[in-house]
Amino acid sequence: MQNLLPKIPKYVSILTVSLSTFSGLLPSQAHAEEIVVGVEELTYYPHYSYQNGEYTGFGRTILDAWASDRGHTLTFKAYPVKRLMNALVEGTIDLKYPDNALWSSDLKEGKNVVYSDQVVEYIDGVSVLPQNSGNGVGSVQVLGTVLGFTPFSWLDLINSGTVELSEVNGLDGLIKQAILGRVDAAYANVAVIQHQLAEMSELNALVFDPNLPHTRDYYHLSSAVKPELIADFNDWMADNADRVEQLKREYGVALDDLS
Repeated sequence: MQNLLPKIPKYVSILTVSLSTFSGLLPSQAHAEEIVVGVEELTYYPHYSYQNGEYTGFGRTILDAWASDRGHTLTFKAYPVKRLMNALVEGTIDLKYPDNALWSSDLKEGKNVVYSDQVVEYIDGVSVLPQNSGNGVGSVQVLGTVLGFTPFSWLDLINSGTVELSEVNGLDGLIKQAILGRVDAAYANVAVIQHQLAEMSELNALVFDPNLPHTRDYYHLSSAVKPELIADFNDWMADNADRVEQLKREYGVALDDLS
């Protein structure tokens, strides 16, 4: 029987075999698909916020822009902070935002979690009453933070018993406790605390003290089950670097004023 298929050039066949052989090593653009993104069930605006079933903020806008350009459909599923990390390592979600390799590293061990390139820089630090700024570590006996968050830069002081850790269910409650003096300092994302203070008409009630221990790092997108989506997202961010920077400034999450 006559072969009616068109003749395939040899170099195409070789390339196909090579890509198939090394598909696990080379990043590839993901096909358009339906994706479940795990997010924190928390008000942490302008970075992100989940309220009344709606996910908003810088994180949502960045992910939506990528998905729209690639043809993906995103479903955002919110969890308490600790349960969200379990959902990631158990593979019940496709992606997690935000994430960082330092967060719950023991839980992730052996789970093949992959991270995107840096999405946005952040500072997690302490905000104190203005009159207490510059008073040093000794002025902080009770450190407040949001339940599920780890104040890495304070762990030695906490573990030694020098500083007591007080965990609060939400950011609003944390800020109120700091303003009332029930905790000596509020540990959270500095841009988020400043935004929330402005929303409460309490802009100058707390100030970031850069002389106290703080962490400067980056938020990433992560996955334990779909590394091809991470590679696709990285490609998109590289192609849209100016667009990403503009969105950071629109949402007020650029760190120029906090350095």
